[in-house]
Amino acid sequence: MTRETLSDQQPSTFKCISPGIINMSQTQTLRASEHQNDGRPHVLLACTGSVATIKIPLIIEALSHHDISMRLILSSSASQFLQGQSAEQPSVSSLLKIPNLEAVYTDEDEWSQPWTRGADILHIELRRWADIMIMAPLSANSLAKMVAGMADSLVMSVVRAWDTTAMLDARRPNLPSSLRTSTGKKPLLVAPAMNTAMWAHPVTHKQAAVLEQEWGIDVGGWIRLIRPVEKELACGDTGGGAMREWKDIVTIIRGYLDVQTSSITNISV
Repeated sequence: MTRETLSDQQPSTFKCISPGIINMSQTQTLRASEHQNDGRPHVLLACTGSVATIKIPLIIEALSHHDISMRLILSSSASQFLQGQSAEQPSVSSLLKIPNLEAVYTDEDEWSQPWTRGADILHIELRRWADIMIMAPLSANSLAKMVAGMADSLVMSVVRAWDTTAMLDARRPNLPSSLRTSTGKKPLLVAPAMNTAMWAHPVTHKQAAVLEQEWGIDVGGWIRLIRPVEKELACGDTGGGAMREWKDIVTIIRGYLDVQTSSITNISV
């Protein structure tokens, strides 16, 4: 995997990484209010347990731009795909070289320090910080948890705490109107990725219907379902369930950000 726009300079801001992935000398708590007036769109990316996690480096780099601030959440299973085990599976530490990726979080970061009254709560601060959230990939398991309202991990806690009423998170100044839905809600985009049999399962149809027909942006909600495509999967099966092409996902995200980002053609596998 080559990334022509990759910088060798580490971003100066705090990186919150599980000690099992990379050792950091110090940590810092995210406080959304400190970023309220920075004038930059805040993009919260999340990966859950699917082999399509290996596409997140390409998505992040294609979105890299001086007017965008990005943070990434990795589920415990998603992090297993980014351990530097192959050319297309770089280590998490290498992701931190991409400009404007401010931090990477795992479940351990929610409880990095014993909580005391008045202390910040990470999943709430991440929700407050984000102008838009993209879950790519969204695994079958995480799709089920999302529809059921479960909050058993950092990423699912952010999703469960999302401001679905548009009553909590005020609009930040000097940002494009496209970062809010027609009903004033912050968009949450999901790109499922799973085995063909999982995608074709009747329970998946019901779950997708909830996202689109009950919670979808087109019906006054906050969710945009980026439906998967048919192709040969990593397991060898051929059919539906593959995450939408990463370039398509980037194009969709760009539409919300209303900015010009790094050329997709400069990034290749």
